[in-house]
Amino acid sequence: MASRRGQEQHGEWARHWQYPGVPGLDLLRARYVRHSFTRHSHEGFVLGAVRRGVEDVVMPEGTIRARPGTVVMINPEVPHAAHAGVPEGWSYATLYPSSALVAAIAEEETTLRGTAGFAETIVEDEDTARLISAVHRAAEEGNALAADSVLRVAVARLLRRHGHSLPQRRPLAAGARTAALAREVLQQRMAEPPSLDALARELGTSPFALLRAFKAAYGMPPHTWLTNARVRTARRLLESGTSPAAAAAAVGFTDQPHLNRHFTRIVGVPPGAYQRERARTYKTGELPDS
Repeated sequence: MASRRGQEQHGEWARHWQYPGVPGLDLLRARYVRHSFTRHSHEGFVLGAVRRGVEDVVMPEGTIRARPGTVVMINPEVPHAAHAGVPEGWSYATLYPSSALVAAIAEEETTLRGTAGFAETIVEDEDTARLISAVHRAAEEGNALAADSVLRVAVARLLRRHGHSLPQRRPLAAGARTAALAREVLQQRMAEPPSLDALARELGTSPFALLRAFKAAYGMPPHTWLTNARVRTARRLLESGTSPAAAAAAVGFTDQPHLNRHFTRIVGVPPGAYQRERARTYKTGELPDS
């Protein structure tokens, strides 16, 4: 993965950060040309608004084309990937509200019952797309009242227009139980995971049966899921002040460049930049307006 300097040479830039005035929210504003996001998922929601260009978002049901005026809405733990849909790439503003934040807004402002989520992945909604950008502007200006207010209006509007109650979890079938056990093993032994064959034997199944069951349950094979889990854990370590090199070793990456490559392809910025942003209280300086 190209370094930040390499990204800038290609006209790319990105900022992934948290604004303390709005707890439970991560923000990403970026322009990407060559950068691509590998298949991954998030613990919370994704609400993205493209400002220029086209982003191709690869969802389980197929690829969607996000253009200016559209809003992309991805529910928690839904695997997806993304890349530029046109040679000039895309620029966008993305909000990552936590599940708890969305649930609180849904309870106060909608009639949805159970776990609230989105029934559609992409909608034409230029007004709400502008609100997503407005949340970024307010946060970058240090205006907590505006950032929090506009965020809640945007999420409530999307839930009322496009929300539904997510299906309740049903008792796990045999294959899903095996997949869940495999996930627990991989989470516990993240730094030194077993081979697929060893994991299958430990769980009393075959490698291909485990592959099929795991992908059916989580939308990605075990090795892809593990990379995603390692990056999630590395994020928490970086947020607590652990150095990128130490975080890489703790989660099982071979070295810091190995962490850098996978972290950037999932989070959108290198781990060093991610950690530096979380050491800041609010924005100083300007990002490109593109």
